[in-house]
Amino acid sequence: MNQTSTAQQILTVQQHILQEQKRFPGASGEFSWLLSGITLATKLIQAKVRRAGLTDIIGEQGEVNVQGEVQQKLDVYSNDVLAHCLSVRESIGVLASEENENPIIVHKGSENAKYAVIFDPLDGSSNIDVGVSVGTTFSIMKRPEDAALNDPEKWILQPGSAQVAAGYVVYGSSTILVYSVGNGVHGFTLDPAVGAFMLSHPNIKMPKQGKYYSVNEAYRDTFPEQYGRYIDSLRRGDLGKPYASRYIGSMVADVHRTLLKGGVFLYPETKSNPDGKLRLLYEANPIAFLVEQAGGQALDGTGRILDIQPDSVHQRTPIILGSPTEMEAYQSICSQQC
Repeated sequence: MNQTSTAQQILTVQQHILQEQKRFPGASGEFSWLLSGITLATKLIQAKVRRAGLTDIIGEQGEVNVQGEVQQKLDVYSNDVLAHCLSVRESIGVLASEENENPIIVHKGSENAKYAVIFDPLDGSSNIDVGVSVGTTFSIMKRPEDAALNDPEKWILQPGSAQVAAGYVVYGSSTILVYSVGNGVHGFTLDPAVGAFMLSHPNIKMPKQGKYYSVNEAYRDTFPEQYGRYIDSLRRGDLGKPYASRYIGSMVADVHRTLLKGGVFLYPETKSNPDGKLRLLYEANPIAFLVEQAGGQALDGTGRILDIQPDSVHQRTPIILGSPTEMEAYQSICSQQC
């Protein structure tokens, strides 16, 4: 392989972001600087995740977050690292996290603060103790023209269709960053030898049809009836072949597999959680944005996730997302019953 062809295959996430930011007139480097805060923070998080069993970083912190969930030590660390790395970026005016009850205003009064970043610092953190993959999700919104600098909720309470960028990082056998700025989906694997995210999955497209469905079937009896009928249809092979079940229980890992391999991921509402469990702004919205950019669909059961107008920072939603064939089959069943 000659030097030219080798160089053409090497592309870091920072180089890719610089290319992509040309889609933002007047960005002049600020968007790449913003995203570099996310890549730096997630490198620090993955280093802690990899050493979790060797340091005093696993287990419960002892506090309860706004969701009513007991915080893990890695939740707190990840939240602090992301908040720190992002708060020094002058283009960011608002931060919102699963771990904080209210949005945080940064660079108050600066006209250069144009973006809000909303994130789940460590999805699936309760799985750390048993070595299961976990992840970080993030969504980036631009400040509405009529939003005051001191009105953070107006910055972030926008439908998912208003996102200017979104992504996730999965910490597993390798550390992979997947992101989009509305121009396709691209994946980057962290090369520990050089400390850089390198392009490994260019222009991700979901297969038209997969072979797995992913759902916590322990709660099946509490799902709305159309979901049970849909799962039965998949298992019978109504789409041409019987589907197998794959469920990790860490949303980012399950969605990552579905994005790459196709199929369907379901997290429906239940009798005890009629509004669903996933948080709209920092879990469902960024995932739905990526899925649509990769050619799939993401619904709240009946409507498009990205069309939901949020009314609170920690609002929850049901979700079903997947490849075109599986989503068309679900909508066909739902049209008879929803």
